[in-house]
Order: sequence, then structure tokens, then C-alpha cells
Amino acid sequence: MARYLGSRLVQALLVLWAAFTVSFGVLYLLPSDPVSIAVDGAGSGTPVDAAAVAQLQERYGLDRPLSGQYLTALSNAVRGDFGISIVTGQPVTEAIAAAVPSTLALAAVALALAVLLGTSIAFVATYTGARWLRSTLFSLPPLGVAVPTFWVGLLLLQLFSFRMKLLPAFGDQGIEHLVLPAITLALPTGAVIAQVLAASLQTTWRQPFVEAARAKGASQWRIQTRHTLRLSSIPAFTIAGVTVGNLLAGSVVVETVFSRAGVGRLTQTSVLAQDIPVVQGIVVFSAVIFVLVNLAVDLVYPLIDPRIADGRRGGGSPSHPTPAEVTTELTGFAVEEERKAHV
Repeated sequence: MARYLGSRLVQALLVLWAAFTVSFGVLYLLPSDPVSIAVDGAGSGTPVDAAAVAQLQERYGLDRPLSGQYLTALSNAVRGDFGISIVTGQPVTEAIAAAVPSTLALAAVALALAVLLGTSIAFVATYTGARWLRSTLFSLPPLGVAVPTFWVGLLLLQLFSFRMKLLPAFGDQGIEHLVLPAITLALPTGAVIAQVLAASLQTTWRQPFVEAARAKGASQWRIQTRHTLRLSSIPAFTIAGVTVGNLLAGSVVVETVFSRAGVGRLTQTSVLAQDIPVVQGIVVFSAVIFVLVNLAVDLVYPLIDPRIADGRRGGGSPSHPTPAEVTTELTGFAVEEERKAHV
């Protein structure tokens, strides 16, 4: 396990380096000049003082060769220093730190709602015997994935804020301001989780160990809650970890629609102004969150399926048992669980 964690940490560092490098290259390949945009803050397009622009470029190191700028920026980023905002003059770490609490609260609530919504739909859809209910529930996830996030936000605003006047439309001053943005952000993520978990549950229900559990007298509820749901949750956990990146990306749209001051709004304004230090800081911050969440998901795997931990004890990567081995192990696992329950 130590060797496995070491390899995952090395991969995480490579991901962070790649995120920083790609964002640096993309931002510096843009044709316009961020200093000129910052000087012409009103966006009037009037000519700016060339001497002032040159002085600011020298201050921010933009007059140096691209390779030198990259090495300096990378060296500073390793120490946690992403420089100063070209637009506001504020340190990048302070700007991000001020915006993080609002976005983290939004993403955490949205992820919790997404997991609850997706798990509920998949569980009921694979458990119920009513064909009409099953068909209805299975049709909801594709619809949730297809509907644009901004459209959902505008619809919720129109219905619950402007017409019914139940929830505030804009701002981030309290819990009531978090409800509509969290629901807007949770719907597409919950739809993806529901799709993956429902497909995994359907596959698991067709495994021979389910028949073995039924032969031992286990009820459908017990099989669903004790066996199939547990063994089918690994793909859903994987998707939940991956969708953290989607939540952070979706916060740009949601925070814009609901006028929330968070990382999403900061990203939007920084990209429009080509505020390179701030954009790079946000990219690296998002990559750190993504890496940490997926590392936590990897640590949860052995708790769900002990076979994963057994496969890692012998080497640096998990083993991949054959279908026959999986069926045998799952059948033995289910029978043993039911034997303990009867005892």
C-alpha cells in the first residue's frame, strides 16, 4: 500500500506540473497583451501610453524570454507564490483565498446533493418491480446530462425567485442563497452518477452470487443493500471523484448566473482580462483539489471491496482478476455474509 500511495503521489505531482505548464502555454499564446488590457480598464479602446505599458511589462517580467518567464513562474509556484494580479495588484494567493470559501461551500453541498440524488434514482430504478417507474427513472439521467446548466439555473430563478418568491435570486450571504445554485450544479453531476451506478447495479444483479444469496434465503432488500449496492458503488465512486473537476468548472456558469463571488466569478473576470497570474493560480488550485479528491477515492476502494487491497499487497498496482475469479469470490463472499447473518 505504501508503494501504491507513493506512485499515486508521483502521478499527482505530474498532473499539477502538466496543469501549470499547459495553462502557461495557452495563456501566453493569446494574441493580445494583458498589460494593455489592464491599462485600458474601461475598455474604451483608446491608445495607451507605450512607456507605461513597457514599465508594467518589466515589472511583471513580461518583457523577458518565454522560457525565462516559465522557469521563474514554475519556481515561484513550487513555493506557493503565484505572483501579483496584473489587474488589481493583489497577491494571487490572497485573491484565491478570499474566493475559495464560497465556492467550496457551493461545491460541497452540490456534491452531497448529487450523490444523494444519483444514488436514490439508481437504487429505486433497479429495485422496483413497477415497469413504468423503472422506465421513468432510467430516462431521467440522460435528460439531466443533456440539459444545459445555465438553462437550469435561469429556470430555477424564474420559478422559485421571481414567481414564487421563495428563495433569493442573487448573492451569497446565507444558506438560503446556496439552495438554488447548489441544485443547479448538482443536477448534471447527479445524473452522471445515477447512470453509472444504475448500469453497475444491473450488471451485478445478473451475477451468480445473487442466486447464491437468494438460495440462502436472503430477501431482495437485503441483497440490494448488503451485496449489490456495495459491490456496484466502485464505478460510482470513481465518477464522483472525476466530477469534482466538473463542479469546479460548472461554478463559473453558476456563480455568474446567481451573482456569487467565488472562484468561478474570479476565473471569468481573470480570463476576460487575461490576468495570467490569477488564471494560473486558479488552474493549479483546481488541479490540487481534483488530485486530493481522487486520492481519497482510491483510499476508499479497499474499504468497499477487500479484493483491491489484497491485489495491492503483492505489488505496486492492483491486480485484475478474471471474470471466473470475480464470480467465485463474490459468490463466496455473499454466502459467507448470509451464513454469518443466520448465525
